[in-house]
Amino acid sequence: MSNKLEILKDYQKAASKLNRLKSQEAEVCRSENGEDKDTVVIKPQFGNEMNHLNKECEQLNMILEAMDASED
Repeated sequence: MSNKLEILKDYQKAASKLNRLKSQEAEVCRSENGEDKDTVVIKPQFGNEMNHLNKECEQLNMILEAMDASED
């Protein structure tokens, strides 16, 4: 089992990558819809990878919370 610092680093790395993919997804959406429209159609480009990273972040966060609770 990894120590808390390693888990925290893994969490930060996954969260950072997830945020980067979300920004890229939004940027693609903005560039495809150059004109102002009332409706924006989002075509997921990184959906599977973002789902995986989201699940990883949730799991790592649960581990960190459990470690914090056990320290109390």
